[in-house]
Amino acid sequence: MTSHRIAVVGAGITGASAALRLVTASADRVDDVVLFERADHVGGRIDGTPFAGVESIDAGADAFLARVPDAVELAQEVGLGDDLVHPEKVGAAVWYDGFHDIPDGLVLGVPGNPLALARSGLLSWRGKARAAIEPVLPRTTTEPDNIGRYVRARFGNEVHERLVDALVGSIYATDTDRFSLAEIPQLAALTDERSLLLAARRVARRNAGTASAGAAPIFAAPRGGMNRLVTATVDAFVGAGGHLRLGADVEVLPAGTRWEVGGELFDAVVCALPADRLTGPAGASVPDLQDRADVVMVTLLVDDAEFPDRLLGRSGYLVPKPVQRDVTAVSFGSQKWAHWTPPGGGQILRVSIGRDGAPVLHLDDEEIMTRVLDDLRRQIGVSITPVEHRVSRWPGAFAQYRPHHRRRVEQMRDRLPAGLFVAGSSYDGIGIPACVRSGRAFADRAATFGADLPS
Repeated sequence: MTSHRIAVVGAGITGASAALRLVTASADRVDDVVLFERADHVGGRIDGTPFAGVESIDAGADAFLARVPDAVELAQEVGLGDDLVHPEKVGAAVWYDGFHDIPDGLVLGVPGNPLALARSGLLSWRGKARAAIEPVLPRTTTEPDNIGRYVRARFGNEVHERLVDALVGSIYATDTDRFSLAEIPQLAALTDERSLLLAARRVARRNAGTASAGAAPIFAAPRGGMNRLVTATVDAFVGAGGHLRLGADVEVLPAGTRWEVGGELFDAVVCALPADRLTGPAGASVPDLQDRADVVMVTLLVDDAEFPDRLLGRSGYLVPKPVQRDVTAVSFGSQKWAHWTPPGGGQILRVSIGRDGAPVLHLDDEEIMTRVLDDLRRQIGVSITPVEHRVSRWPGAFAQYRPHHRRRVEQMRDRLPAGLFVAGSSYDGIGIPACVRSGRAFADRAATFGADLPS
C-alpha cells in the first residue's frame, strides 16, 4: 500500500475533474488526495443563481459541447447523464446594421454553402465576389498561426469580420487577428485542404447528414444549471474518499523532493488555476501565458410586451467588431432553453460585453446597464425597461491564445519542476470538455509520477 499524496489546487471544472480522476481511476496508486479552493464554494467561473423565478440561470457558460465525449462522460459518471437537456432548435443571427440570419453551412463562420452565402444580406456584393474566388486561390501558409491573417487571405475582410470573427470572437471573447489558428481545432482541421470553402462544405454536408440521421444534439447542459456539473463532481470526489478544503488561499512551495500546500506535504501537485493566478515555481514558468480577457454578463428579465415578435424563434445574435459599441452578443435564453421560461411570464436575455482589447471592469453596474440598454435599443429597435436584472463580472474569464501558443505551453511545461503539473483553460483549450480533458490527463500524469516515487 502506497502512502503517496497529491494536492489539486483550484476547484473549478478542471480541478474537480482532476481530483475525481485521482480517487477513482488512480486509486491503486494514490493514497490521499486533497482539493484546495480559496473561495467558500466550488465552481470557479461556472456559476448560476435563481433568477426570474427559475431555479438557476447561468451567469457564465450555459452549455458544453456534447459532440466530444469528455463532459458528457463526466456528467454520466457523476449521475447527471439522465438530467442533460439540449437547446431548442432555433436559429441565430448576426446584427450588422440590422438582423441577418446566419447562413447555412458555416463551420465556425467559414462558409461551406456558396449559395446560402450568395443569398445572405450580411455581405456586400463586393464581399461575396471576393469570397467566391477562394476555391481557386493557391494554398495559404498556416505558419503565422493567426486566424485573422489566414481567413482574410482566403476570403477577404467581410467574411472574416462579419462571420468568422463574429462567431469565434464571441466564443473566445477575442480579437481573432491576435489569436492562434492551431488552438481552434475545427478551423485548423479545414486548413489541411487547399480550399477552406471546399473543406467547410464537406464538413457541413457531413454534419447535415448526421443531424438528419438523428445524431445527438451539439450542446448539452444539466437541467439545474452548469454549476451542477462541478458540484456533482466534487460531491463524487468527497464520496470516494477525497478531502475538500474551502477558503484555502494556498501557495505551492517546494519542500525538498516534495511540495508544501496549505501547511501539508504532498508528492505531486496539479495546479488547476489560470496562469495569471499562479505563484512560486509555477508562476515563474508562465510569463508568456497570462493574457486574459475580462467579460461581464448581464442577465435581464424583459416583459413579453417589450420583446418584439419578429425576434421570436431566435436563440440570439452576434455583433461583429466593426459595428460594436459595447455589446458583443445577446442570447435569448428563454427561447434557447425550454426550462428557462419564467413562471410569471417574460423573456430572459443574457447580454455579453467585454473582450480582448475592450476592457469593461472599470465600469460600475449603473454604467454597464446604461450601455447595455442603449445598445439593445439601437439593435432591437425598442426601449427595454428590465423587470429584473443581474450583473455578473468575470475578471480574466478567457485565456487569450496568441499565435504559437502551443509552442509556449510546451516550453513552459518543460521548465516546471518534477512533481508540479498545470492544467486548464490557460493552456489546453477553452470550453468545459477541454478543461475536463486537461484535468484528467494531468491527474493521470501526477498519479504516475507519485507511483514512481519510493514508498
